[in-house]
Amino acid sequence: MIRLFVGLGNPGPEYEDTRHNAGFWWIDGLARGLGAHLQVERSYYGLVARVNNAPGAPGPIWLLQPMTFMNLSGKSVAALARFFKIAPEEILAIHDELDIAPGEMKMKLGGGNGGHNGLKDMQAQLGSANFWRLRLGIGHPGIKAEVANYVLRKPPLAERQAVEDCIGKSYQAVELMLKGEMDKALAKIHAKPPRPKPPKPPAPVGTEVAS
Repeated sequence: MIRLFVGLGNPGPEYEDTRHNAGFWWIDGLARGLGAHLQVERSYYGLVARVNNAPGAPGPIWLLQPMTFMNLSGKSVAALARFFKIAPEEILAIHDELDIAPGEMKMKLGGGNGGHNGLKDMQAQLGSANFWRLRLGIGHPGIKAEVANYVLRKPPLAERQAVEDCIGKSYQAVELMLKGEMDKALAKIHAKPPRPKPPKPPAPVGTEVAS
């Protein structure tokens, strides 16, 4: 069961539309969908919304955007999780993923950090890697030396739309996560769109019978 949704990103208008802020885009959309308002909470070093009546949730849930900059995301996450006694496996971190194409996403529990500094600091501050991750594909520039600049640039409109479409689809799994039905949530996240049906062959032309 997920009790804390954490979108990873960087604060400030100059970063708002950059690829590295895909996690913030996700939290903004969920907050709108739940009618929640993110507010500055200095105790947790971030923007926080508490939602008391989310569909499927047995109790309150929290939405969080750390305002510590990406490299110190764990400072914010750990402060809120400790105060409300939220276990790592009750946390979902939503973040950009270089190794997945725009418009695709993957979800998993635990694992490495793949060089993602936000995940790296969460692992260090929580003392555990056993939290859920929703990985939103942003694609890779193809050259390792270009990665830092790539993630801090705005994607072309078509790529941004592909990520937004993916985000919209992922919300279909949120109620399942809140109910603790994680296997069903995973199936929903990883479901492929149905293949278009092949066109029906034309009906054979009947032979006309002379009268």
